[in-house]
Amino acid sequence: MEKGNISVNTENLMPIIKKWLYSDKDIFLRELVSNGNDAVIKLRKLAALGKAQLDDGEELHVDVILDKKAKKIKIIDNGLGMTRDEVINYITSVAFSGAQDFVDKYKDEDKEGSRIIGHFGLGFYSAFMVSERVDINTLSFENGAQSVFWTSDGGSEYEISEGTREARGTEVILHIPKEEKDLLDKATLAGILDKYCAFFPTPVYLYEEGEEQGEKINDTAPLWLKNPSECTDEEYKEFYHKVFLDFSDPLFYIHLNVDYPFNLKGILYFPKLKHEFEPSEGKIKLYSNQVFVADNVKEIIPEFLLLLKGCIDCPDLPLNVSRSFLQNDGYAQKVSAHITKKVADKLKGLYKNNREDYNKYWDDIAPFVKFGCLKDEKFYDKIKDIIIYKTTDDRYVSLEDYLEDAKAHSHENTVYYASDPLQQAQYIDLYKAQGIEAVIMPTLIDGAFISFAEMKNPGVKFKRIDSDIASSLKDGDKQDDSIAELFKEAIGNDKLKFETVSLKDSEVPAVLLLSEESRRLQEMSLVYGNMGMPANMFTAEATLSLNIASPLIETLVKNKDNKDVAIPICKQIYDIARLAQAPLDSASLGEFIKRSNDIMKMALEDKK
Repeated sequence: MEKGNISVNTENLMPIIKKWLYSDKDIFLRELVSNGNDAVIKLRKLAALGKAQLDDGEELHVDVILDKKAKKIKIIDNGLGMTRDEVINYITSVAFSGAQDFVDKYKDEDKEGSRIIGHFGLGFYSAFMVSERVDINTLSFENGAQSVFWTSDGGSEYEISEGTREARGTEVILHIPKEEKDLLDKATLAGILDKYCAFFPTPVYLYEEGEEQGEKINDTAPLWLKNPSECTDEEYKEFYHKVFLDFSDPLFYIHLNVDYPFNLKGILYFPKLKHEFEPSEGKIKLYSNQVFVADNVKEIIPEFLLLLKGCIDCPDLPLNVSRSFLQNDGYAQKVSAHITKKVADKLKGLYKNNREDYNKYWDDIAPFVKFGCLKDEKFYDKIKDIIIYKTTDDRYVSLEDYLEDAKAHSHENTVYYASDPLQQAQYIDLYKAQGIEAVIMPTLIDGAFISFAEMKNPGVKFKRIDSDIASSLKDGDKQDDSIAELFKEAIGNDKLKFETVSLKDSEVPAVLLLSEESRRLQEMSLVYGNMGMPANMFTAEATLSLNIASPLIETLVKNKDNKDVAIPICKQIYDIARLAQAPLDSASLGEFIKRSNDIMKMALEDKK
């Protein structure tokens, strides 16, 4: 067996690093400021260990300086700096991490090494994505150290010589080419820094060359680092408004503060949704040691919770080398499961301790709670007992409560629901007259959730309020085939079914019904492209239920032989019944309006 070493050609490797290592070009600023942050943290830790000295009251910070005239961007820190050997080891050795080397060297003395950001030794090379040349001028904190100057155009060669820096720390100078001139704008740099460095643990200042006072970019102590018991409602709301530029208050929030079995801190906000399932990407921000990583965090935030807004800081998450995405492994899944559990615990706590507020929030949180039940069996198991339903009488009841009431109104194990209370008002009134409440299920997710609820509660059947007529609404069985035949003749639709009933306490002449099963098939056909079903399932499966107890129908029966009057009235009753189901199409609406005018003319002529 023959062994050998893999050869890496740096001339081929550098272009790959410059162009393909990072998904977004603006990450260069995050990486260079992160390096400055690490240099500051290292110095602070060495000072705490008695291995370095700091002046009293000295502020350790990172400065970003824009020099438009010279077409340069400078990133300067007053951290521990580098010696010549360290520059050669850390800068010219690709994938050799100075940060990781520091952590390993002092791991027995310093238990907080995880606060250092860099781990892969590649971040510095992101500078070449936007630079035609990069210079480093650095001076180590070590006594007697000499300044070092390093420069490279991004190829495999570099030059190193004595530097000019007199103060401890490191200065990285980016020479910006014409094609990247957009970066030579202070507002652009401020936007990039605000995106990635808004909560850096080290103060970050943005200057324009010649300015004496820079603008502080970041909040070094974000609210999620505080103990929840030390935070006020006003602080939570203020943080929400500041970070998400949403000036409406959130409904409520969850403060995550976990040290074991993993390090996880953050705040999740439940916003008041303006529209069902409004675009939600980018509303939960993932940080690692206060450094922004990504908006897309589906690996740790369950999909149904992406309707929320918030900040999650988890230093131990397994990031890839560009720190833009997560490695999808068991650790991320554990974090995701913990977040789901905390959300379920928060909801259960609200339900138990503040039911009034829980009811008030329900209309806003119901879509993602139901979506969560569909997507995550464990989440459903945790919150199944606190799922509630809003009724047509503005009550909020559990399924158990609703079914208990149903027994008294002869629809045991049947849940009547309305998907559009305004459109279906006529049906709601019919049921209310007999003391029967329907639950309101108006969102897109409700169609799938109804089937899910039936599966989880065997024997329970959900029926839309316009799918049948409950027996308690009827006044015995009365049949009148002649009026049904008259309507059949007037409407001229062989597929439409007819029945006659006598409704209690109602003057409604007719209602149009579509069985729950037929309507669900129709909705599936719309979703899945008809699947070979008839184009007009609604018309094919509908039943016109005629109320022979209605005074209008009684009068119509007496005048059924006068076809000039009876036929238009039948058509009008049918269209009114259709309107209680859905808007008429343009052709039917035109006929309805013309017929309405004709009927009014007939009524006036009879009065003469």
